[in-house]
Amino acid sequence: MTTAVAVELAPLGRAGTGTAAAASSQRILLLRRRRAAGFIRASSAPGRSEGAGELPATLLPNARRRGRDPLWHGGGFSLGVDLGDARTGLAVGRGITLPRPLTVLKLRGQKLELTLLDVARQQEADELIIGLPVSADGRETPQSNKVRSLVGRLAVQAAERGLRVYLQDEHGTSIDALDYMISRGVKKSARDVKSDAYAAVMILERYFKSSGQGAKIVLPRQPELQDKLIAQSRQDAEI
Repeated sequence: MTTAVAVELAPLGRAGTGTAAAASSQRILLLRRRRAAGFIRASSAPGRSEGAGELPATLLPNARRRGRDPLWHGGGFSLGVDLGDARTGLAVGRGITLPRPLTVLKLRGQKLELTLLDVARQQEADELIIGLPVSADGRETPQSNKVRSLVGRLAVQAAERGLRVYLQDEHGTSIDALDYMISRGVKKSARDVKSDAYAAVMILERYFKSSGQGAKIVLPRQPELQDKLIAQSRQDAEI
């Protein structure tokens, strides 16, 4: 049973003053109604706007919020994740300087999911940007389904901790990672070991360069977890 749903973000104007809380409540209510009516589908392909809805500002990715409001300095770091069958690369950044590679995990299943959440907290990240494999023409692949399955479970656990999860097109990031490692002088013997972490760097770099326009939030279906995400994001912004 699907426990989370990916939502493509619709274009938003700049937030007004004095009505932010009311607008957030109205938007999340609209989102739930659309989901209940079947307009939001977890399987919608990148580039399509099925189920696109205006999310509360507190659920937008950090890069999107900073792009809309240069005076907004809230939000924590972003944890970039390059999921693989055997290895998962991690990187961290905030969009101010280039993201930095963290490590490569050789874990699977629940151990991997719990470790990702622990690393996010250790790195003071409040969002996970996870690469979604797609073909050159933007179509999803069998690997896309594997990633969506894991991310659906992860999003529920992340929401329980007040962390948001987003999917980001990762097409071509492996090649970009190789070029980047060569330009940074990473020795050939170390490239295979570090390639997944640098692929995560490229995922984050794409996310920041586009101001989060291509990121799709993966929301738990449980309304109480959605509310918890909104409350946690507001609290983090105040801090």
